[in-house]
Amino acid sequence: MKANGMEINFCSCCGSPMEKKIPADDDHLRSVCTQCPHVQYENPKMVVGCIPVFKDRILLCKRNIEPRKGKWTLPAGYLENKESVQEGAVRETLEETRAHVRIIDPYRLFNIAFLDQIYLMFRARMWDETFGSTSESMEVRLFKESDIPWDEIAFRAIHQTLVDFFQDRKKGAYPFKIKDLKPDQTRIL
Repeated sequence: MKANGMEINFCSCCGSPMEKKIPADDDHLRSVCTQCPHVQYENPKMVVGCIPVFKDRILLCKRNIEPRKGKWTLPAGYLENKESVQEGAVRETLEETRAHVRIIDPYRLFNIAFLDQIYLMFRARMWDETFGSTSESMEVRLFKESDIPWDEIAFRAIHQTLVDFFQDRKKGAYPFKIKDLKPDQTRIL
């Protein structure tokens, strides 16, 4: 079986070959060790990030890594083990933009089941106007709504987050919503 795009051939516990089967009391095909009781579970990847706001502008970064290198995005990335979703969003923002943020509240959750991903985006405030490029971001800039490079946004979940954010900002309310993205909605993915 594949885990995150890689074939699981050997057990991570004892090194024996793995086989595909449905374990007892389970209902999913799994990679199961042929020698020890180890079952390799595959779970969705959690992507966490935020909408860093400074005054009336938001911070975007131009990706310096694949996928979608050269496209704009909100700072976001994979959650690490042993960190909360808030800690992950703050860390990713610092890693990608050098900006320090304070999380306000959760804003959007996207189920992207066909890619085995979940995106959780927070609203956040920047401490100050300090930011800059990093090895992951070739450019980092504050944008007013009218200046957002809409045709250059890297991912559908980020595009939808921005659309929702600016609509909600006009209303003065930012409700938390859960949305599903389907394969046919991936023109930007």
